[in-house]
Formats: sequence, C-alpha cells, structure tokens
Amino acid sequence: MPRIQLLPACTLKPVTTLCTRLRSPSKTINGHSHLVGLFKASFPEHRNRPKMAESLWPWLRLPFYLSTAFVSLGGGALYYFQNEIIYPRNLPPGARKEVPQPGQFGIEDAEVLSIPTPDGETLSGFLVRPPNKSQARPITILSFHGNAGNVGHRLPIAKVLAHDLQCTTLMLEYRGYGLSTGNPSEKGLRVDAQTGLDYIRNRDDLKSSNVVIYGQSLGGAVAIDLVTQNKGKGDIKGLILENTFLSITKMIPRAMPIAKYLTPLCHEYWRSEDVISEITDVPILFLSGLQDEIVPPLHMKELFKLCRSPTVVWKELANGDHNNSVAEPGYFSHIEDFVQRHILKR
Repeated sequence: MPRIQLLPACTLKPVTTLCTRLRSPSKTINGHSHLVGLFKASFPEHRNRPKMAESLWPWLRLPFYLSTAFVSLGGGALYYFQNEIIYPRNLPPGARKEVPQPGQFGIEDAEVLSIPTPDGETLSGFLVRPPNKSQARPITILSFHGNAGNVGHRLPIAKVLAHDLQCTTLMLEYRGYGLSTGNPSEKGLRVDAQTGLDYIRNRDDLKSSNVVIYGQSLGGAVAIDLVTQNKGKGDIKGLILENTFLSITKMIPRAMPIAKYLTPLCHEYWRSEDVISEITDVPILFLSGLQDEIVPPLHMKELFKLCRSPTVVWKELANGDHNNSVAEPGYFSHIEDFVQRHILKR
C-alpha cells in the first residue's frame, strides 16, 4: 500500500474545505457510526486509506518541532531560549489564535471550557461526549497533545473516542498554547495537568467515572508525570502513551545533533525514564510507531522495559511515524481493546 505524502504544517487546508469533506456520509463499522477518512483506517476491517484522509492528516501530524536555529547562536541562546525550542506554541503559524472548534468537525456534544489554575493562568479546552448517552461508557479520557499546534487540531481524535469508543474526552490546552494564558514550562505544564485531573475529580458528572490519561509525544511525558504524582489515589484507571521519549536531554542528540555537547545546559527535563517505574497500580498501553523519525522507537521500548505495573500492553504500528501513527490500521482498536480488557473489567 503506497504511503500518503504529508503536507507540511504551514500548508494546512482551510477549515472550510476540511469541514465540507467531513460532512460526507459516514460508514457504519461494527454497529458504530464511524468518522469517514482518517480514522476508518484505524480499524482492521478497513485497511485502505481513502483520499479524505489526506485532508485530515495535516491536522493530526503536527511535528515535534526542535529547531536548530538557536543552536547556531551558541550555548547561551540554547540555555535562555530553550523553552521556545521545546514548546513551539506558535507552530503552525496562527496556532495561538486560530483554534478549530467542535462544530467544524461535526461533533454533536461538546463544551468549550475555561479552567483556572492555582497559579493564576486560564486554560482553554474541550469536553467531548458520546452522542448516544445510553451507550456511553463510564470513562473520561484526559488528553495531552504534542509540543506543536493546539487542542483544536486534535478534535478528530476526540470525535472517534466519543463516537466509536463511547468515551468522554477532556482535551486540555497547555498554558501558552492556543487560547490558554501564560507561558509553557515543565513546572507550568505539571500544574496544568493536575488542574485538568482535579477538574474531573470535582465535576459532578465526571468524578465517578474511570479516568484514563492519554499522552502523545510531549503529552506522554506530561501524562507519565501526572500519574506518578497521583499514585495511590485510585481514580486513574489507565495510561495510554504514544511515541513519547525517555527524557528531553536524551532527545537533544537525536533531534539536534549539533547541540549534543550542550545537553548539560538544558533545564527542561521531563525525565520519564526516572519516574515511570513508580507507576505500579495502573495499566499502561504503549502505541509505538516503528517508523518514528523524531523519537527513536527505542525510547518507547526502554520505557516499556522500565515499567513495574502488573499490566503493560505493547502495540506496534508498523508504518507509523511520529505524527501519523494515529492514522495507522488498528490504532483505535488497540485503545478499545485496552479499555475493555483492562479498565472496564478490572
């Protein structure tokens, strides 16, 4: 099957074009109303990626940006401007102001959220619910995205989680990203993640649900940290990780080879390799794209080996690279199986 060539982030299709294509009639798979295009490929019954997927991929394949521009300015620039490198919140251009909305993707039941943090910032986000309340599962997924773009770009993922997996999804925007206030940092994103979890815990219609933490790339590091900080609380029932890394310091030689000798200057760490072993009571699902050109698949495998949870599930996406793994066959089937076997039946 030929690979679909990606459009670079700077050539995102206009929203109006994307929405028009999303209004095409949907298919039904295993009795579920399924999002045509990108996510149809995620179920084993449908191996061919239709043309519509091409128009969706730019929204979901936002790269893990680590520019070498600052490296050429010397170690001082790397030290003082590394947050701009690690958290490129203005990419793709317009990402701080132009946030796609649920209605543009035909999402039937969604809330636009504005959540205050303990340190005075305001986080934007979306709460996406299953359209059929009688079939909704008692699960709330707290989702953390990669280091570029905004939560609006990931709404097609939330649509599948709601429409096909019947799960409620809270898509929380980091500080300094999208319409959220503030500036991103490791310390700040930790506060944001805890704020999202506490929001679920304190909201009457969510607090009794099974909470699953789901992180992609940088979001995987945020997710791992959040689960370790809340170990023993009992309400986090699962952790899903896609194409995440051991630590920022171990990513630098890979993403910016010219800067490998400047690694000691890094003050943003995200040391997932040091803390993931602390998770001993939460099932973990690893979704690893074997063609990942940004985060070496070895990082995911090493994290898997470090796990001490009694339930750790490893799933490989043979043709998945860093940003298209979500569009690979089986992606959402793996999540559904994980939810059914290791969360709902616990």
